[in-house]
Amino acid sequence: MNIPKKLLYSKEHEWLSRENDIVTIGITDFAQHELGDVVFVELPEIGRSLSAEDTFGSLESVKAVSEAFTPVAGAVTEVNEALLDAPDKINEDPYGEGWIIRLRLQDPSQLDGLMSPDQYSKYTQEESSPDQA
Repeated sequence: MNIPKKLLYSKEHEWLSRENDIVTIGITDFAQHELGDVVFVELPEIGRSLSAEDTFGSLESVKAVSEAFTPVAGAVTEVNEALLDAPDKINEDPYGEGWIIRLRLQDPSQLDGLMSPDQYSKYTQEESSPDQA
């Protein structure tokens, strides 16, 4: 599984990259693999204010519909409109062309609550291990 070292991660399997006060958010390789082939993406309106852990849209796959959550608070500055015509970019390139939204970060201290790549790797290993009854 691909876990880029330069990103931060949430327990809901979103990744986040920061450039100054703008953060880019998408879903991780683990999440897209669990979802299966993404066939439809619902995106938020530009300018919408989101609190940490708010739902900002949904991803529909051949298996299910899954909500996408923002790990930090901010206002939507950009959405990846290419996903409307090619939602499969999320499966093909989740950390590149499959990004979903960009926010103007409201509170940089919220980044402290996210996982490092190593922490996320351990988290996904625990999630994918069968439960011992």
